[in-house]
Amino acid sequence: MASARFRIIFWVLYALGAALFGVTLGFATDQLLSELSKHEWFNTPSFIRNLQSLTQANPIQSLALCGAIGLLAGSLLAWLFPESLPDVALIASTSIRQRRLASSLTALSIALGVALMVTVLVINAVVTRMFSQSATGYHLVVGAKGSDMQLVLNTIYFMDRPIENLPYKAYLKLKSQKWIKHAIPFNLGDTTEDGKYRIVGTIPEYFEVEYVPGKHLTLQQGAFLKQGADAVIGARVARAYGWKAGHKFPIAHGGNLGDIHDEKFTVVGVLAATGTPIDRAVFIHLDGFYSIEGHEKPIKEARAQAKAREAADGDLPIVMPAEFPGDAKSQSADQPKKERIVTDEQKEVTAILVLAQTDSLAFLMQSRINKGPLARAANPIEQISKLLRDVVGNVRTMLVVMTALIIIVSGVGIFVSIYNSMSDRKREIAIMRALGARRGTVFSIIIAEAVLLCAGGGVLGLLIGHALVFIAAPIVEARSDMLIDPWAFEAQELIIFPALLVLAVVVGIFPGLTAYRTDVAKGLSD
Repeated sequence: MASARFRIIFWVLYALGAALFGVTLGFATDQLLSELSKHEWFNTPSFIRNLQSLTQANPIQSLALCGAIGLLAGSLLAWLFPESLPDVALIASTSIRQRRLASSLTALSIALGVALMVTVLVINAVVTRMFSQSATGYHLVVGAKGSDMQLVLNTIYFMDRPIENLPYKAYLKLKSQKWIKHAIPFNLGDTTEDGKYRIVGTIPEYFEVEYVPGKHLTLQQGAFLKQGADAVIGARVARAYGWKAGHKFPIAHGGNLGDIHDEKFTVVGVLAATGTPIDRAVFIHLDGFYSIEGHEKPIKEARAQAKAREAADGDLPIVMPAEFPGDAKSQSADQPKKERIVTDEQKEVTAILVLAQTDSLAFLMQSRINKGPLARAANPIEQISKLLRDVVGNVRTMLVVMTALIIIVSGVGIFVSIYNSMSDRKREIAIMRALGARRGTVFSIIIAEAVLLCAGGGVLGLLIGHALVFIAAPIVEARSDMLIDPWAFEAQELIIFPALLVLAVVVGIFPGLTAYRTDVAKGLSD
């Protein structure tokens, strides 16, 4: 019989476990219904929709309700078996200790599977946040006609190559529109001298706008852009090169390492880490970008293209160039370099980040811009959601399925371990039966062993998984752009424990039935 101290400890842990199980089961159910509601063939009952709206409005209250329901269900089970539950737990834990090595290895296999799943969930959440938060600062990305995904990847994530350029006057026209709150030009294509990091020509206004809602770019050193030769570098660039304020550097034209511009820029500021692609970019003043030899379009070519656009354009003044400047403002071919003047007519921009006055205006103007012959407006949120769904989501699903299979294999290991022990425990079971233990009690002991092994392995795996994240966080941060919170906890982890409980019951049923059917007389005679 269990001691009074053991009973107190057992009932406290039992109550906590029952409440936690209620919370995790409620969360798992909500996640399942949310996934099912995405399919057309599933019609969510109205009372469930009402319940979901209530829980979303007050999540703390819903968690407390689920915990209370779990505690109530546990209390009902305890009321049905008031004396036997602590005894069953004591006998099951004693049996596990007697098979210490086999039990430890079995629990460890569960723990490794859970640790892997926890790591996958945390890393996936970090990657998802990194992609999604980078795209939420602006309503639209406007660029030349082409792929929306390529436009967003190139402008927001500094991946892929630029499509084409827009005339600078298209930017000025767009910026003058009343529905525009901020219009930030980007010029892309050049890289650092070794080709590793993108050079971004932009204006000081870029650093005044929230790059994600509620977050502004901050400096760990120096100041923001002020004049033509200034440069502000991301945290990743600063770590990679060891650059500080005052460092001068050239840039490679179009990423061609054999074509290094003579002009040099001076680092005036180093951005604080953001965990976004901003960390691996070098921002230079737009005036400085245009001052570089070869960054302007020849005057004749610029005028020819402008006339062609004017002839093809309809009544969309958003992207139409203004009237051409006179010849007196044009750059002469033999003009000295220090006096070289680049007119607006010769300037181009790769893309424009647009923040509209309202979301609805952004939606309406996006379709209007896309109907024109010159520009293309892409919603970064839509494109990144598509990327996360079609690429990152599939990778995560694959990893989660793999880790789930590992846990299932570990569950099979528990089944084999307990089942193989049945032949050695026939006499033990027969003695318990002879002393008055009922068949149901013996069956419960075997189920309890499986539950303890799975629960113990799950808790150990949770600790190992988060320990790995804690250790890996500074390493990943030093080698990539991802900022990982070492204390991060994902709500999806709560689903693991109800799944482990179900797995424990399933793998314990057959060995439990074997113990249930044990013949007392035969067991005592063996």
